[in-house]
Amino acid sequence: MYFIQPTRDIPYLEQVIAALPSVQMIRIEDLDLYDPTIIAIADVRDYLTHQWTLPTIVLALEDEGAALAQAWEQGALAGWMWSKPPANPQQALIKIDAQYKRNQDSRDLPSAAELQKKLLPNPIELTNYKVETFFQPSAYLSGDWYDYWKISDKEVLFYLADVSGHGVTSSLLTSWMAAFHGRSKTPRELIKKLNGMLVQENIEKHITMLTGILNLETHQLRWSSAGHYPPAILFEPNKEPKVLTTSSFPLGLTEDLEVEEFECTLNRHARFIICSDGALEPFDGGLNEQLGQLVHHLQNQSFQAPEHVADDIAILSFRRMN
Repeated sequence: MYFIQPTRDIPYLEQVIAALPSVQMIRIEDLDLYDPTIIAIADVRDYLTHQWTLPTIVLALEDEGAALAQAWEQGALAGWMWSKPPANPQQALIKIDAQYKRNQDSRDLPSAAELQKKLLPNPIELTNYKVETFFQPSAYLSGDWYDYWKISDKEVLFYLADVSGHGVTSSLLTSWMAAFHGRSKTPRELIKKLNGMLVQENIEKHITMLTGILNLETHQLRWSSAGHYPPAILFEPNKEPKVLTTSSFPLGLTEDLEVEEFECTLNRHARFIICSDGALEPFDGGLNEQLGQLVHHLQNQSFQAPEHVADDIAILSFRRMN
């Protein structure tokens, strides 16, 4: 930490410096040379006069309560008295520094959320098909993710994944998936690759995933699930919705992950939709009741997430247009 040399005479200066042997003494005129994220300790008068941006603990004389209050209004981290610093100033500095870093992390979350959204795939033009998506984190960052990419002129590979838990670790895994899948060529290859890395690195998270490959010419769709719920849903005109139930383990639990592959054909105006389990949250009842209500709203294109959701929501849909 820095100690900014006061520009006025302070009778208690030597006493305070002696109690803080680990701080680095610097001059006001050299402030631009130092790391602006490291906490500084300074005289309150200098802080109010120069208004630098370093996070600062200010020191005031006993009759300078008004100056101390003004410094707090301008963003000072804490205020001490020159004549009566904390009994253990080193320990007090550690606590203030830890709180400052936590606050900085919180301030960074909106920027991190914008960055995460930029990692989502760009809209894609597909012959005969329209891709529809929905993405709503429960807080700033999401543990739900989807991606898609062409593997040839006539085939597109896609997945939707849900990382266990919430927070920064879960959201980092979504970014890791986006970078690591390596443009896999089949659903089975993608699941095996991601599962192997999770098990190898012993990350204490598991991931459910539904991934598939769509042939844009034959309209054949092959998909696999790794413990994902809710299951994929197939909507076709004038037919009852089909819930494409599967059973398997999530990624990250075992090396010996068995991956089944399923097939269906998307007829004209059919919709193949996959969702994260957060899409069930707006509805009441048990899982079966929630799934039934979700299917009803998706079929009628009336799904609407509440403004504040308890869980992340991601939805990915492929709609055949002719």
